[in-house]
Amino acid sequence: MSPDQSTTWVDREFGGADLGDPRLTKRLIKISAKFAGNPGASLPLACETPDRLKAAYRFFDNDHVDELNILQPHQQANKTRMAGQAVVLAVQDTTQLDFTHHPATTGLGMLTDTVHQGLFYHPTLLVTPEKVPLGVADHLVWTRDAAACGKKHQRKQRPIHEKESRKWLHSLEKTAQLQAEMPQVHLVNVADREGDIYDYFVTAQRLKVDVLVRAAWDRRLAQADGDHLWEHLAAATVAGELDLEVPRRKGQPARRAVLAVRYRRVSLKPPRSRYREKDLEPVTVWAVYAHEEQPPPGQEAISWMLLTTVPVAAFDEATEKIHWYTCRWQIELFFKILKSGCKIEQVQLETAVRLRRCLAVYAVVAWRVMFLTMQARAVPDLPSDVLLELEEWQALYCHHHQTKTPPPQPPTLAVAVRMIGRLGGFIGRKSDGHPGSTVIWRGLQRLQDLTAAWRLWRGA
Repeated sequence: MSPDQSTTWVDREFGGADLGDPRLTKRLIKISAKFAGNPGASLPLACETPDRLKAAYRFFDNDHVDELNILQPHQQANKTRMAGQAVVLAVQDTTQLDFTHHPATTGLGMLTDTVHQGLFYHPTLLVTPEKVPLGVADHLVWTRDAAACGKKHQRKQRPIHEKESRKWLHSLEKTAQLQAEMPQVHLVNVADREGDIYDYFVTAQRLKVDVLVRAAWDRRLAQADGDHLWEHLAAATVAGELDLEVPRRKGQPARRAVLAVRYRRVSLKPPRSRYREKDLEPVTVWAVYAHEEQPPPGQEAISWMLLTTVPVAAFDEATEKIHWYTCRWQIELFFKILKSGCKIEQVQLETAVRLRRCLAVYAVVAWRVMFLTMQARAVPDLPSDVLLELEEWQALYCHHHQTKTPPPQPPTLAVAVRMIGRLGGFIGRKSDGHPGSTVIWRGLQRLQDLTAAWRLWRGA
């Protein structure tokens, strides 16, 4: 018997939540199943009945329900998914959740200005080098005080524990903790340019956890010639060329780019603004410079300066780090699913505390949509019952093939996900490639209705 026939995915991701009362855990499982079956629906539509809706409101209003306790069983299940992986990337980034259109909601903070209100969300997503998301490893949410508006110019004078950039170190600490629990897996914390701060590297060295970040600053180097970072790497010998697929951007189609790859070991000097701190030392990292020397006419050249604590001594090791960095885009997809698919910014729960509890549930729901999408590409021949319940794959198969008799064995994961994509509007021509996350979350909504009808028919 497959795991999903005895224990559903909702049980595995939420069933061990310690909320102080077993009834709350049971309610969490029911709410999560409804959200997952209809991602993007409003709470009344997802809950279906007034009694279930009232129970959901009571759950999110319960002070005994802690958002981190909601995620604890999911994070425990992450370790099972990590087992057997040689490398796992812990990708972190920030997004704003804008609830300005809900002015009566209390407890929110300002966003980019005092006109907009909402929450800041900084998760850490575990991703394999094949871009399969394994789960949410860290879930950091906060509000910004309006009193902080206009103090940006003071940021260099404040210690990092008083700044929002502390979020990058928080993710590092969680990654280091997970690394200690999973010593057989090589964890690498990945950040974009905003994470290029001196304390990020210092903390990584102290915690003995590896990092990979895209450089934002042309830092001074401790090398004898006194170069800066970009100048020093531009003078390095080209180790080879990498043919890279560049995803579609706003106003620009997807394309391929040929990158000249250079790498060197460098020592980064501490920031000039911290000259009063006499005990600061240079940090040694490896720099990988990937630059498109002949971009298409009218296109901006792809140019990445990557800094990592993982040694780089050969061209293939340099290209490996570049591919790791491309996995950072998975967290952007996670945010897209959370906002456009699950429509988290349209949830109305009147208080920020309730929204934060709801966000913890939707974070796992968004992860599952990603997991279905990418797992079908990574291991297409797995039986679909590893991710779909018995009645889900039976209803899916019978609807697709217009039959009343399901097969004795489930279809493969790739076939099942393609069927779900068809439910969400995926045409499935040879040139269409794999179904994406958008059609998957639409398809999951229809699959819930098909499964409900299948249960009724089978029980009749």
